[in-house]
Amino acid sequence: MLVHVTSATTPEKSRSGVRHRPSDESSAAILDAARDLLAREGQGALTVRRIAAAAGGSTMNVYSRFGGKDGVIDALLIEGFEKLTEVIRDAHASPDAIDDLMTCARGYRTFALTHSTYYELMFDRSIPGYEMSAQAISAAAAGLGSLAERVQRAMDEGVIRDGDAIQTATVFWSACHGPVSLELKMTGKADTDWNEVHRQLIEGLIRGLAPDRAAKREKG
Repeated sequence: MLVHVTSATTPEKSRSGVRHRPSDESSAAILDAARDLLAREGQGALTVRRIAAAAGGSTMNVYSRFGGKDGVIDALLIEGFEKLTEVIRDAHASPDAIDDLMTCARGYRTFALTHSTYYELMFDRSIPGYEMSAQAISAAAAGLGSLAERVQRAMDEGVIRDGDAIQTATVFWSACHGPVSLELKMTGKADTDWNEVHRQLIEGLIRGLAPDRAAKREKG
């Protein structure tokens, strides 16, 4: 759920602390196995025993490298948020701030559909007892912060109204997330054009964020 992103500005509240992220071949095999289990069987398959068996190693291997199941989930979440943050950062290529925001929105949807395994773990977790570590929360915060930079640029250029960039970025993120979440869950008519739904919603939001005309005249 989006709350995990918006709460990312307060990592000190995480009781899990920062978990170690090893990078040796055995660790890579564990993460590959976890990704495969997640994609084929869902989040319920992410147990230490199942992950270890799929990776061809022992449960001790999972504990020694990741501290257990939560460390593996953390590593996958961090990977997912880092990939999404790259998508948002790459949008800063247009000379037009609104084009940047539209590119962010399109990239968000493409990321979700292309990396649905990551996306569902990032925003639709159903793992009893799991709590994001400070490191995973920081990775989520980086994505929101990067989007806030795109929003601040649009504010500075006067194409959307002034305000709290983080708050407005959270509204924008929510608008991106809603139709994508419905699309992934196949909610709606079989012939729903989700790309068009997403585009109309984002364009409507951007129009709604346009500066007040009277205030704009006063500044001029």
